[in-house]
Amino acid sequence: MKLSEVEKDRVIQMAWEDRTPFEAIDYQFGLKEADVIKLMRATLKESSFKLWRKRVNSGPSQKHLHKRSSDIKRFKCSRQRPISMNKIAKR
Repeated sequence: MKLSEVEKDRVIQMAWEDRTPFEAIDYQFGLKEADVIKLMRATLKESSFKLWRKRVNSGPSQKHLHKRSSDIKRFKCSRQRPISMNKIAKR
């Protein structure tokens, strides 16, 4: 699947979010976990990719719906800003 730059930025943002499961990325963009890993590896610096993989793989997994705690609720903070070109947009 060919993604635009804006879509790639959104997938990366969702992948970094602890509360966003891989299933949500698959539902919205049609990318399986392996595809997200490939995108992250190709887009991020090596050190950033390793840091992300360590976060995803450490402790109880939050990135899979069937493994996450039922007390986690999905919300959007009023202070959350969109990310553009992997940098926090300033308004």
